[in-house]
Amino acid sequence: MEPQNITWVSEFVLLGFSKTQELQKFLFLVFLFVYVTTVVGNLLIIVTVTFDSRLHMPMYFLLRNLAVIDFCYSTVTSPKMLVDFFHETKTISYQGCMAQIFFFHLLGGGTVFFLSVLAYDRYIAISRPLHYVTIMNTRVCVGLVVAAWVGGFVHSIVQLALMLPLPFCGPNVLDNFYCDVPQVLRLACTDTSLLEFLMISNSGMLVLIWFVLLLISYTIILVMLRSHSGQARRKAASTCTTHIIVVSMIFIPCIYIYSRPFTPFPMDKAVSVSYTVMTPMLNPMIYTLRNQEMQAAMKRLGKRLVICNKE
Repeated sequence: MEPQNITWVSEFVLLGFSKTQELQKFLFLVFLFVYVTTVVGNLLIIVTVTFDSRLHMPMYFLLRNLAVIDFCYSTVTSPKMLVDFFHETKTISYQGCMAQIFFFHLLGGGTVFFLSVLAYDRYIAISRPLHYVTIMNTRVCVGLVVAAWVGGFVHSIVQLALMLPLPFCGPNVLDNFYCDVPQVLRLACTDTSLLEFLMISNSGMLVLIWFVLLLISYTIILVMLRSHSGQARRKAASTCTTHIIVVSMIFIPCIYIYSRPFTPFPMDKAVSVSYTVMTPMLNPMIYTLRNQEMQAAMKRLGKRLVICNKE
């Protein structure tokens, strides 16, 4: 086909979840509840850690940054998905699609690297408890957070650099509720087998190798706990177990989506929901809100707000 005869795609059509009106209304209510819970939960963590001086410690500094990532990550896909439930034809512009891919992988990649920071934090807390605050000082914590964001940016910009030169001349229908690399790449009007290999190497191998390394790290931490006393060991083991649960919830779906050829499977959409919509809601519950110190800090914050309102 001659370049001048190509009709370039200016927008993509998202198929979403269902054509049935009743089911769409039900799904809208479910996902609205999940999104509101995600926003409220993560904002509550951010506000509580920021305004309670007793939580100005390395672990809570890092958990606050995880809450920021989860809040932003859910906002990349959920608001557009919720609005689309009211439209029969769900569309997104080419520029909007590329922007969504960029921010989705920026925050997704940032999450992957940031979970490594949390694992390192727990390793230092358990292996060097007396020197924990000295080692995990403000400069180190800020450096680790910046490194996680830079890692996410590099990963995302590589994805975008590979996507932008591709020609899209039709069809323009994406069987998903948001734009992501596997679905968009299949619509390109050119051979993408080499690009698919490069993107699997970038995204797929990244999450697979990182998942294995994190599991090894937490295994080492759990082995180290054998030398600790009963109460301290149980508390640290509980913390590490919850971290492993969150890591698995994020990495296993990502491995399923990105570590194989970009051929569509019936389970793809359901798996995508698990790590784009559900995980940002569950993270604050598993990591932070069940923490007794965080619960006490929230009660103190609530009392301060009540006193301020009375005055």
